[in-house]
Amino acid sequence: MQEAVFGRAANLRRGEFRGSAGEYFGIWIVNILLTIITVGIYSAWAKVRRNRYFYGNSFIDGHSFDYHARGLQIFIGRAIVFGYIVAYNLLLTFSPIIGGILALLMLVLLPWIVMRSLRFNARVTSYRNIRFDFVGKTGGAFFAIIVGGLVSFFSLGILAPFASRWLYRYIFNNLRYGDRAFEADPKIGALYRVWLPAFLLMLVGAAVGGFLGIAAYYSAVEGAGTSMDPELDLILGIYGALVPAIVLWGVAAIFYRIGVRNVVMNATRFDSRHTLFSDLGRLRYFWIVISNLVVTVLTLSLMRPWAAVREHRYVIEHSGIVVDGELDDVVSSMQASGSAVTAEYLDLEGFDFGF
Repeated sequence: MQEAVFGRAANLRRGEFRGSAGEYFGIWIVNILLTIITVGIYSAWAKVRRNRYFYGNSFIDGHSFDYHARGLQIFIGRAIVFGYIVAYNLLLTFSPIIGGILALLMLVLLPWIVMRSLRFNARVTSYRNIRFDFVGKTGGAFFAIIVGGLVSFFSLGILAPFASRWLYRYIFNNLRYGDRAFEADPKIGALYRVWLPAFLLMLVGAAVGGFLGIAAYYSAVEGAGTSMDPELDLILGIYGALVPAIVLWGVAAIFYRIGVRNVVMNATRFDSRHTLFSDLGRLRYFWIVISNLVVTVLTLSLMRPWAAVREHRYVIEHSGIVVDGELDDVVSSMQASGSAVTAEYLDLEGFDFGF
């Protein structure tokens, strides 16, 4: 698949981000202040303003995306989930059995919630006045999320590429743009090639954590008679062992996520002709994430808009589509068929359950 992509590089339409940190800072600071003043309620409207800015400044082939959600839709979805969590905690305090039933019910509802969120976010997104849609069902979400997650967990990550393949096939094979479908077929071999470095990093993290943990234990035992607080020494030793392991596992997760994104995007076709494209560099993206984190912390979050724009620009500029022909022809045919306007009502239906 990738050979075909690079063989038709002349038809590659890379993404372009035209926003700036200075512009986004004004949106971000107002969002922060209003969210604080309203005790978090405004965060739903803040998400709409943020997404409209980033979508509206993300271009493919000279045209930007648009985000059509309303703050009230997002607020209602969040309020439903928040209310459920509050009820769960209250009932768990007075009746652990009922609380446990609610926890199991949430697990059962999770695939439906994910499916509804995917559908909502697709339907409120448009490109060149044509809406996206998501037609996946709850059963497919259950297999892709619950079954895939359990397979990955109980195999200690060894079968994670299978879970990734199930998840992204569910997402992309049910995604529509107007009346045209996407289809993804990431190969297991390609997924395992990007999985291997991440898995080795996880093993190194486990080995480092285990070695430091054993060393901390024996140090606490041997120093029990001389230390002022041997229990504190043991606790500090445990944290000293966990932190390096967690850091390495975080690096592994980033490497795997970016590798999977490249594999999946380059194995996804639109309208059976046009191939999506991604060439994110794992080391480069990792450097952006880490340096963004450091700068954000050192500036007490004042540089967060710069960090967000910097990361988004890199992702957009290393994404695109390899077009077989012209995108104008695809859009024109959809407009002629009426599919460009049939989705106009879709933003009126549904809530976003995501946080």
